[in-house]
Amino acid sequence: MTQTLKRTSAAALLVAGIAAPAAAELKWDNASGGYVRLYGQFSPAFQSVDDGVQTTDNLVDNAHSNTRVGMWVRQPMSGGEFSFNLETALGLRSSGGVSQTTTPKGIDWDRTDIRKIDFAYKADWGTVYLGQGSMATDGVADKSLNNNAMTTYNGVGDFAGSFQFRTAGGALSGVSISSVTPSLDGGRQGRIRYDSPSFNGFQIALSAGQDVLTPNNNDKYYDVALKYVREFGGTKVAGGIGFSRRDRNGVDRDDTFGSLAVKLQNGLNFAFSAGSRKNSGDYTYLLAGYEADWWQGGTTSIAVDYYDGSDFGLAGRKSKSMGVGLNQNIDSISTQVYLGYRKHELSDPGVAYQDVNAVLFGARWRF
Repeated sequence: MTQTLKRTSAAALLVAGIAAPAAAELKWDNASGGYVRLYGQFSPAFQSVDDGVQTTDNLVDNAHSNTRVGMWVRQPMSGGEFSFNLETALGLRSSGGVSQTTTPKGIDWDRTDIRKIDFAYKADWGTVYLGQGSMATDGVADKSLNNNAMTTYNGVGDFAGSFQFRTAGGALSGVSISSVTPSLDGGRQGRIRYDSPSFNGFQIALSAGQDVLTPNNNDKYYDVALKYVREFGGTKVAGGIGFSRRDRNGVDRDDTFGSLAVKLQNGLNFAFSAGSRKNSGDYTYLLAGYEADWWQGGTTSIAVDYYDGSDFGLAGRKSKSMGVGLNQNIDSISTQVYLGYRKHELSDPGVAYQDVNAVLFGARWRF
């Protein structure tokens, strides 16, 4: 573990060293107001997970915001704006994919790592999207107004989600963390989507799509969301509520979820989320955080959160997760360094499980 930590620290220092000269924006403008811009990020982390019997250490890619590269094309057109966004993850070993029985390859790219092949046109009447990209409800369950999402946010499974709980006797149960701590948030599909203009902070979005990247998968998705963003005298508010339906071979799975985040002018911030999967479980999620510019290098963020789930996969099941995270921005090199700890608990009627404790330490460099 010591050698792994040393290698992780060396990788973080390497990122910091190369970030400064590479931080110049990769953007090319044209004479008609359009441009092409390249971007990306590198998101290495050290993960240590104790399941009550053994400890598993790995170098991983943070699943919340993984290593990726992309390109934006924007061009004014007919009184509006045409855009194209191409983005792919690089297929590095995911923090959400490692388990007691599986250690994915260090790099294993396939087409499911494609995040966006997305065309859009924005005008006074709203925005239409076509292609692989975010469904209308993507992000609706995860509203947050702090910089601590690499460790503390509603996507609990990104931290160490494939690890299984062990029974009191030490046997692997087959029940993974992510299966009992879903956020139910919308994802990305091949879809058509419409977003209305914003009216006093409110916006409506709806979409219909299909899984076009996973082989032999014809799942269809339909969703609608109401979103809200405003600022009142220095207090920021962001929220949303959504409904999503997955149609798998004629069998529907319906999710309803929403979230609300508030950030005060003094740096205190709070978030609340809740969701329900019809006939299959529900949850609530709470976060409290604080941000301050304690030094000139960048903002420092601290947050704690709590997830409380019921009945996911089994009637009477209770799942809980408690986390704490520290994030430090280093603005001069477009980098943030973070350290997070999360404890996961599970109980079933008549069955006891051991807790799973996980640590994630890493950095994210953006260009």
